[in-house]
Amino acid sequence: MESEQTLQRKKVPVAALVVILVALAVLAYFLSRGVNFKDLEDRILGRVRSLGPWAFFSAMAILPALSVPLSLFTLTAGELFAPLMTLPGVIVASFVAIGINMVLTYWLARYALRPLLSRLVARYGYTIPKITRANALSATLALRLTPGPPFFLQSYILGLAEIPFKLYIVTSLICQIPWGIGFIVLGKGVFNGNFRMVMYGIGVLVVAGVVVNWLRRSNAARNA
Repeated sequence: MESEQTLQRKKVPVAALVVILVALAVLAYFLSRGVNFKDLEDRILGRVRSLGPWAFFSAMAILPALSVPLSLFTLTAGELFAPLMTLPGVIVASFVAIGINMVLTYWLARYALRPLLSRLVARYGYTIPKITRANALSATLALRLTPGPPFFLQSYILGLAEIPFKLYIVTSLICQIPWGIGFIVLGKGVFNGNFRMVMYGIGVLVVAGVVVNWLRRSNAARNA
C-alpha cells in the first residue's frame, strides 16, 4: 500500500508535460528559422500600443472575466503606456480596470450566469462557501489569499457565494494591490532591461507573499 501511494505521489502530470514539450518544440522551430525575438516582441508591443490606452485598459477590464490571465496585462502595461501616462498613471488605470472586472464578474456570477457558473465551479472541484454575516470577511480573505484558484475563478466563486458587494469589492482590491503593483513594476523593468526596477518589482512581490502567508495563517487560526 505504501509503495502504491509513493508511486501516486510521484506520478508525472501528463497534460503539463505535453504542454511543456509542445512549447519547447515551437521554440526550437522559431530558433531554427532564425527568428529575432526582440524584433518580434517590439512589433507585437508596438501594434498593441498603437491601439491606445483606452483599448488596452478596456480589454483589461473585460477579458480576464473570460479567463484571460490578468498578469498578461499587468506585466505589459508599464512598458506600453508609462511613457504616455507615467508609471503611477498606469498603476491607477490598471486598478480602475481591475475594479471594473471585479464588478463585472460579480454581476455575472450572482445574477446573469449563475446556473451555468455553479455547474462549472463544481466541475473543477471547487465548492461555493456558505456565507453568513459572521463569516463573510473570513471567507473572502480565505479565497483571495489562497494560492491556486485563478483570479477570475475567485471572483466568480465569491459572486456565487453572494458575498455582500461592498465587502467583496473593497477586500478584493486591497488583496490585489501589492500583486498588481509588483507585476507592473517587474514587467516594466524586464522589458527595459532595468535591473533596479526588476529588483523593486520582485521585492514588492516577495513582501506581498510574506504578508499574504501571515494573513492566511492568522485567518485560519481565527476561524479555527
